[in-house]
Amino acid sequence: MKPLPTQTASSGANTDLDEAVQEAILTATRHAVAGGEASPAAERNGSGSPPSGQRNGSNGSHGSNGNGLSVIERNGRGAAPAAEEHSERRGARGARGRRGDITSVRVSVVIPALNEALNLRHVLANLPDNVFEVILVPGTSTDDTEIVARTLRPDVRVIHQDRTGKGNALACGFAACRGDVIVTLDADGSADPKEIPAFVGALLAGADFAKGTRAIQGGGSHDMTLLRKLGNRGLTHLANVLHGTHYSDLCYGYNAFWHACLPALNVDIDGFEVETLLNLRAAKSGLRVAEVASFELARIHGRSNLRTFNDGWRVLGTILREWVPKHHRIAHTPPSRLQAGRRRAARRADASTPAGLSRD
Repeated sequence: MKPLPTQTASSGANTDLDEAVQEAILTATRHAVAGGEASPAAERNGSGSPPSGQRNGSNGSHGSNGNGLSVIERNGRGAAPAAEEHSERRGARGARGRRGDITSVRVSVVIPALNEALNLRHVLANLPDNVFEVILVPGTSTDDTEIVARTLRPDVRVIHQDRTGKGNALACGFAACRGDVIVTLDADGSADPKEIPAFVGALLAGADFAKGTRAIQGGGSHDMTLLRKLGNRGLTHLANVLHGTHYSDLCYGYNAFWHACLPALNVDIDGFEVETLLNLRAAKSGLRVAEVASFELARIHGRSNLRTFNDGWRVLGTILREWVPKHHRIAHTPPSRLQAGRRRAARRADASTPAGLSRD
């Protein structure tokens, strides 16, 4: 009769062991789930890449420190549910920040391209996949620019401008945009299309106008000569003094802005000075301007259409013209409006003359 207690004790030990094993499995499962909840925010940021805060050495938006340690690793244990939820919210905000979740807005990319068939192959191939629309303005191109664009991107919208010049090309492209955000991109391969999410991220973070710059940390250029660099620096300093701005790079054409800002920008010039006009009018209109570091690559094929001295003088003229108060400007009235005004004045005079009296 004594074996029964032994069997009972063994059965009780096995029961305790099973309960301990189950408890250990549940604990490990909870820890694994807690550890896995930190990853979605990082995955939304693209291939596990850290947000801008981590790239700059500061605390990242996923609850990570400058060494790339997540919240869980830094605490040495699974984060509490509240901490995990807070970390995930920060991660979501980070994904909409510097890198830019361009799937949340419709992005229109406007590309003025004058005889850029060879370079356009590289530009279109590097565009983000989730761009809403691409608007190409080929101008008076005599090569296969339009054919190449339609071959590589069948959904491209080709817009023909009514005058000549980069400024007019952009104005015609802007008028055709249907997206929430408009990005200006050069077709010579100097502007990297892969930087578009950074510009969109600046807008999603609260800016109205995201201005590319080659003169801050993270930016640079392989395409600027010493003469152009000195000229750009001098013109930028002059614009900052006259207009009270704090720009670091005035003459760079890589910009992005909300579609609703078009009336404030009001592009009404035709030449390369359009980039300066956009920057100055964004500041004058009270738009929130954010500078985004951008690296200008060297032109891939062909020669630039930019004329250093001629276009430099046009930029200087734009700076001064936008600085002069409107009530001091010399009014410019097109001849057609002058003729219409004379006709209206003649009709009023005829209507006010009594019948039977002739006008001397």
